[in-house]
Amino acid sequence: MDRRIFLGLSAAAIAMIGGGSAIALDGPAAPGGDPALTLADLLETGYVIPEIGKRYAAMLRQKAAAGAYKDIADPAELGQRLTADLLALSPDRHLRVMPAAMLGSNDRPQPRPVDGAKPLPSAPPSRAPSAPRPPRRAPLEDAGWIANQVAYIRFTEFPDDPDIAAASDRFMREHASAKAVIVDCLYNGGGGVAPMNAMLPYIFAKPTVLVQMEMVESIAKARGNPFAEDAFMRPASGAAPGIVRTEHYVVPRTDETRLFGAKVFYLVSGRTASAAEHLALAFKHTGRATLIGETTAGANHFGGFEPIGGGLVVFLPVGRTIDPATGKDWEGAGIAPDVAVAPTLALQEALRRAGAMA
Repeated sequence: MDRRIFLGLSAAAIAMIGGGSAIALDGPAAPGGDPALTLADLLETGYVIPEIGKRYAAMLRQKAAAGAYKDIADPAELGQRLTADLLALSPDRHLRVMPAAMLGSNDRPQPRPVDGAKPLPSAPPSRAPSAPRPPRRAPLEDAGWIANQVAYIRFTEFPDDPDIAAASDRFMREHASAKAVIVDCLYNGGGGVAPMNAMLPYIFAKPTVLVQMEMVESIAKARGNPFAEDAFMRPASGAAPGIVRTEHYVVPRTDETRLFGAKVFYLVSGRTASAAEHLALAFKHTGRATLIGETTAGANHFGGFEPIGGGLVVFLPVGRTIDPATGKDWEGAGIAPDVAVAPTLALQEALRRAGAMA
């Protein structure tokens, strides 16, 4: 099984840490029958917070028994109704039901689920098959010196891409003399941990636990734990029954290309989501960087798409990232910045704090 790790918003797969490609859940096609009952079974056994999963399941079975969904023939309408009922019971910025036909050829639903600080709609609006897709931005848009001894790198996502990880590593090596590093994730919708793992060993002076992830044990046993083969992930204790806990940690570099004494600034906004929020929490928990901007999107739970029959799929959240100190996640609430400014002023504020502006 492919072990790439994602946290958020991909399709036809388990998105272990935002957009892009992801790990296929490889579940069997949903049998014929009532999609609401198939959905109830999935949520009861696989939802990230078991007690809420059981409440979802009970509600769906009650409504299905009462005939709430039997006259809805259009998959898009049924998906919207199921999603609305679920979110009315307990909000989740990733949980949604949608027509399978809305999954794009590059494993991205249409449109992208996280839309700034705005709440997600009950289900993504329909789109004509012939409508053109908006062009995707490059995941790493800019990297270099932005001021004297101030290095700057901007990500629009964290793809699980060896080339992007290599470019991230190269950026840190080539700017090892910086007194300050600015990491701009103002408009980063998520991705994987590979770029983080490339950069963080340069700025942490000692081994450090960054965050912890929890995943439903039954999913981990049935499909394999996608964190098991990552060099910067290891098992952690303290999880509730039925949950597997893993911690993401960093080991510092031992050569001369390091930035242990450099100031680090992390730029965030309401469009900083999933994996980019994972990094925000890592910086917040460790105190290694100053978060500048506005509260992040609040899209924590990770998972993947599963078929439920009737031409529908559900994005099933099966895990979450938590603060090791509190055990809490940021679902729905986001991560607050250390320095609150409008996103348009975040870079200017970071430059001022780096001593590059008066």
